[in-house]
Amino acid sequence: YKTFYMKRLLSLAFGFLALLLVLTGCEKDGRDLNMNISEVATFYAPNDNLFVKLAPSSSASIGFEWEHAKAEDGSLVMYEVAFDEEGGDFSSPVYKLASDGNGVQNKLTLSHKDLNRIANFAGIQSLETGKLIWTVLASKGTNVRKAALTRTIEVERPAGFADIPTDVYLTGDATEGGTNLASAIKMKQTSPGVFELYTSLKPGTYNFVNRNQGTPVSYQVEGTFLREGPAVASPVTSGTKVYRMVLDFENAAVKLTEVIELGFWFSPNNRIQATLPYAGGGTFRANNVPIEFRQESWGRDERYKFRMKLKEADGSEITEDWGSSNRDNSRPTAATPAAWYNIFKHEVNQWDYTFKFPSEADMKNVDLIVNFKPDAAYNHQVVVK
Repeated sequence: YKTFYMKRLLSLAFGFLALLLVLTGCEKDGRDLNMNISEVATFYAPNDNLFVKLAPSSSASIGFEWEHAKAEDGSLVMYEVAFDEEGGDFSSPVYKLASDGNGVQNKLTLSHKDLNRIANFAGIQSLETGKLIWTVLASKGTNVRKAALTRTIEVERPAGFADIPTDVYLTGDATEGGTNLASAIKMKQTSPGVFELYTSLKPGTYNFVNRNQGTPVSYQVEGTFLREGPAVASPVTSGTKVYRMVLDFENAAVKLTEVIELGFWFSPNNRIQATLPYAGGGTFRANNVPIEFRQESWGRDERYKFRMKLKEADGSEITEDWGSSNRDNSRPTAATPAAWYNIFKHEVNQWDYTFKFPSEADMKNVDLIVNFKPDAAYNHQVVVK
């Protein structure tokens, strides 16, 4: 037992000595760590007072480049480009970005989209021209050296928003969802920065928000423009009207088009045979519509689609067909995939892009349901009675 305890004590002593040597080495390394670096002395690009007409939706970019800073011990220096308002001193820059290569390279490739956001942070409004100043911060550890040089860049901002929301909702007491933010109606994104919704409005106020909880950013309609701001009065002064709403955040534009009618277009008779009243929630529905295929020399014709009549803000009326993705179709069966019933907007035409009723619909009543719901592809249903 005495031998065992002696070995145990020697082992503990050696362990303590090793730990002491490590701590001493770390302390020595801390004392010897050289954090000294030089500041960036020369800027290469872009030229001072460069003017840029921003195009955030494009792939355009601007290259910033500068001379390397030097570390006394020859180790790596990291870089950031800082932006400030004209007349600022960079004590609280409006924005900072690490250089290319996660801060390693002595250059920065900045997209027009990001520069547009920076201009927005600096208080330059949409459709305005303003100036930013920029400089380079070199750093090693906690030691940050700001270049003595600054340069100016002048930008002209486009009409669109610098920060385009991922989601957009409609809310307000004039809407189907009411003022409860959690019940706000989500819009359908149809392309980058563009959102669409088929819905109804009544007298009251309404606005758009970027989320349905917390404290969202609010957007309002101002003529044909979309602005940040609180709720505004509904265009409806009495009763209820159905609208197609299209918001374009890339161009800060909005278009409210009144939906006058959605009709069931029966191509063999070349006319609307029934209208589908708006049923709420982006859905139009007509119940118990009598269907009779047209007898032709070659057989019975059952082709149909939907025709929408709309009114523009200036009072002019337009007409659209909503039909199949296929120019021609066969009669559907129980095995026909659900996507066959998806609807797409087309130019007005008697025959093209029509659907065909199932055989069992002939001489029967059907329910016709057209869904412009934002959470799925636009589609329709035929329920044979």
